[in-house]
This record gives sequence, C-alpha cells and structure tokens, in this order.
Amino acid sequence: AHAPERLHEEITADYNGMIYATTPEQIATRRRAFIRKWRLKHRAVADSLEEAGERLFTFARLPPSQWKSVRTTNAIERLHEEFKRRIKTQSVLPSADTAAMLFWALLASGQINLRKVDGWRTLDTKPDDQPIDLVA
Repeated sequence: AHAPERLHEEITADYNGMIYATTPEQIATRRRAFIRKWRLKHRAVADSLEEAGERLFTFARLPPSQWKSVRTTNAIERLHEEFKRRIKTQSVLPSADTAAMLFWALLASGQINLRKVDGWRTLDTKPDDQPIDLVA
C-alpha cells in the first residue's frame, strides 16, 4: 500500500526472501538489505517494515520446524472462510455457544478439516527467554 503498483512484484520478492529465510541470521541479514534497498527506492516501504519492528519476526524465536505454520494465517483464513460459507444463510447466530457448537459439528462430521501443524512434535520446546508478543 505504500508503493506504486509497478513496484509490488519486486517488493514481494524481497519480502518473501526475507520472511522465508531458513535461519534467524539470514532473516536479519536480508532485513537489513531490504531496508537499505527500499530506503533508496521508496522510503515509505522501508519505513513500514521498520514500524512493524520485531513483531513481524516473532516466529523466528520458535523452533524452525514450526516456522511454516506460524508465519502465515492460511489455516485460520481457510477455516474462517468455510465457517462463513456455512452460516451465510443465517443473519445472526443466537449465541456464542451456538457458533461453537456449529464449528465442532462441522469438524466432527468431517465437513471442515484441519491440517496438522508443522512442527507439532516440537510444540513443547520453550522459545527464547524473551516473552513472545501475543499481539504479533
């Protein structure tokens, strides 16, 4: 949103290269390169990344086996999309309990499938000593 559309593809490639790096050190190196490059090409892009700060990279403090699952919200978005599709004929659900019952009924019947979280075997691994910002 901070750059002209003609730059979106290049920004996306640089951003993905940074976010999908395989080690925290690579992420940090690519982050510095991203900021250096975009500060010269389109300052608002670099400012936006700097504004996000460390929150954007919270996933890097978890075991690398979990990164794929925590870097994106695809699973949540897919679930939300399917749930919305199921209730679109109703203007409102009577209560939060009704929504929970519908959700669990869809899961139990197999009409909604949840994929296994990548890195589930390391979910009990303690992240870095720094507290994780849950807002991120």
